[in-house]
Amino acid sequence: MTSDTTQTDAVATQTENLRDTITRARFVLFDFDGPVCRLYAGHAAETVARDLVEWLERQGMRGLLTSEEREHPDPLEVLHAVDRRRPRSDLVTELEARFTQQELKAVDKAWPTAYADAVIRTWRAVGARLAITTNNSPLTAARYLNSRGLAECFAPHIYGRTEDLRHLKPDPNCLNRALNALGADPAKALMIGDTPSDLYAAERAGVPFLGYARNEAKRKLLQDAGAEHVVASLKTVLRMLRGQT
Repeated sequence: MTSDTTQTDAVATQTENLRDTITRARFVLFDFDGPVCRLYAGHAAETVARDLVEWLERQGMRGLLTSEEREHPDPLEVLHAVDRRRPRSDLVTELEARFTQQELKAVDKAWPTAYADAVIRTWRAVGARLAITTNNSPLTAARYLNSRGLAECFAPHIYGRTEDLRHLKPDPNCLNRALNALGADPAKALMIGDTPSDLYAAERAGVPFLGYARNEAKRKLLQDAGAEHVVASLKTVLRMLRGQT
């Protein structure tokens, strides 16, 4: 058998395994920012992170963050840093609420992920039950889904950030809440995420995982973390749901 034939067979086997993973899922848990939309497409995450840092400074808390944390482009990292030093404090509660308000502003300029709306509606139409499992605020996810006419595909199963930041992914808390509410066998579910923390949360919850990577850097991160299945476009998922090759 030639190496080309071996490679072709391997690709065919991988494609069939991916198809089986997608079509056998009876419960589908979507991460929000990434697989469903690009939340910060028009309201940069870096701007939100800077707003949180500046708010802390106005509260006289500049020294609470390291210089690296003050410059970090991910607002969740700023929130995490404060929570590590002031866990379950009023400061964290106020900062999280401010973060939520910034997320809600971002919804108006969010970009739908290509094919996401069609994938969601198709999966729902073929009988799967859907949930959102995200580190974003559930209010943010709900506002976006309402704006796209997708809320009925998920409601009431939107599980996001709470005031207890210990339960953000990679902790599987939001996945476990979804599984419990749906009465779902984890082995019959599927988590769709775009970060290693999504993968780790799925593994800890016993849920199969499908990675979505809109660029090569994200693909490498997911594959290096151990993701078996990664797609560059949700068009692949849609075609398999529709029985196309």
